[in-house]
Amino acid sequence: MHGVNNAESPVSESVIRVAVIGAAGRMGRTVCEAVTSAPDMELAAQIDMGDDLATVLQSANVDVAVDFSIPTATEANVHTLIDHGVHAVVGATGWDEDSLGRVETHLADKSNTTGVLVAPNFSLSAVFAMTFAAQAAAFFESVEVIELHHPDKVDAPSGTARHTATKVAEARAAAGVGASPDATEVGHEARGAVVDGVHVHAVRLRGLVAHEEILLGNPGEQLVIRQDSFERTSFMPGVLLGVRQTPSRPGLTVGLEHLLGLAK
Repeated sequence: MHGVNNAESPVSESVIRVAVIGAAGRMGRTVCEAVTSAPDMELAAQIDMGDDLATVLQSANVDVAVDFSIPTATEANVHTLIDHGVHAVVGATGWDEDSLGRVETHLADKSNTTGVLVAPNFSLSAVFAMTFAAQAAAFFESVEVIELHHPDKVDAPSGTARHTATKVAEARAAAGVGASPDATEVGHEARGAVVDGVHVHAVRLRGLVAHEEILLGNPGEQLVIRQDSFERTSFMPGVLLGVRQTPSRPGLTVGLEHLLGLAK
């Protein structure tokens, strides 16, 4: 493991002891720096490939773990955290309804007060963009999503784009709005993925970090909602908010909007 701070170090009881899973990655390193700089937090452990998570948790006296690992590992990590009563703040991708359902079941089986936050995006601007898009979607005939990321991203479409499309589709269904008009008969592969009936397009380009556009159209007008994250530091206010609030939110929470008072 990359390091465990001794539990007996003199720390105020109000300080949150944080473990970072995926600490050697780009996001993990940024989270470690943010936690170290936060006056109410202590970086208790840095965990990466090859480290045994359960062993670290037993020795590091962790309150909250932040997981920015990889899609193939993140669900197992969360189950281990639940077993040890450690709150989880998860930014790793790879989650679907089935995996989220398994976490909910595990939490219920344990009957403890552990909180798990799974957020497709920790950027405050991204969360507000998703919220605004869902609010507007019922009033526009057409809607499509474009997400743009660096070429090292392993999944497409992004979790943020999928979450956006799902929320947009839910809002349109609740309002009785039908599918966006589309007369395409040839070249369907050029229309991107379809998430809950919403077309989602993924761009992978060197120089980008994380960006999203939601395009909404009516006859004679267009609304474009765009969000840009130029540096990974843009995600840190949301991550730290999750670390501070998740311990007081037992069970599973999906989406940072719930912590910002934006969810209905």
